[in-house]
Amino acid sequence: MIIKGYILIIFFSLCSFNISFSQDKPIIYLFPGQGSDERLFDSLEFENYSEIVHIHYPIPEKGSSLADYAKRISKQIDTSQYFIFIGVSLGGMIITELNDFLKPKESIIISSAKSRSELPFRYRFQKVIPLYKIVPPKLMLAGAKFLQPIVEPDRNTNKETFKSMLSSKDPLYMKRTVAMIINWDREIANENIIHIHGTKDHTIPIRNVEPTHIIENGSHMMTLTQPSPINKILLDYLNE
Repeated sequence: MIIKGYILIIFFSLCSFNISFSQDKPIIYLFPGQGSDERLFDSLEFENYSEIVHIHYPIPEKGSSLADYAKRISKQIDTSQYFIFIGVSLGGMIITELNDFLKPKESIIISSAKSRSELPFRYRFQKVIPLYKIVPPKLMLAGAKFLQPIVEPDRNTNKETFKSMLSSKDPLYMKRTVAMIINWDREIANENIIHIHGTKDHTIPIRNVEPTHIIENGSHMMTLTQPSPINKILLDYLNE
């Protein structure tokens, strides 16, 4: 009986050790932007993190809000373990919504907005005069392909990757995600959200934003095109 007791003690001790060890390194969930996918994070470094999960975006339901969409996305999150959110652009907005009902160890958004007031005027204007509604989905996707290199010339550093990511998007997905962003009604965000933003972001200009970290000359595409300063910031938070 004594031997069995020692065996049980050792067994439960090992179990406790394994649980605490796994919790030392939370799962990292990566949320891409509207016109991108997991390739957007190829230049970022996650040393010693064995579990990286890429979030995939389904086509939003008609009339879906960003809050509704975030609840749908939340089904991809394993909340039984510690986790960290990192999101770019639309991904950052989804993370902001998720923070209302999930408790990540860290939430880091890049080239994004935490509330409606941080969006550029062209989005806020269309909530009043919804011109986007008359644009067919295929034309909206074609317009995004045309405007992307003009609005964000830094994307030409990885031109083929950005072209491929955007071309893979379903036109209906593009139209409905645009509608969600335009109609986003969030006024305040969790104050613990870490916000990294570039001074040359033309998609979400920094003049509208209150970031916690500023990347000089950083563009909207900087996770892929200018990763070095972002990697340094991420390393500080991931190693805490």
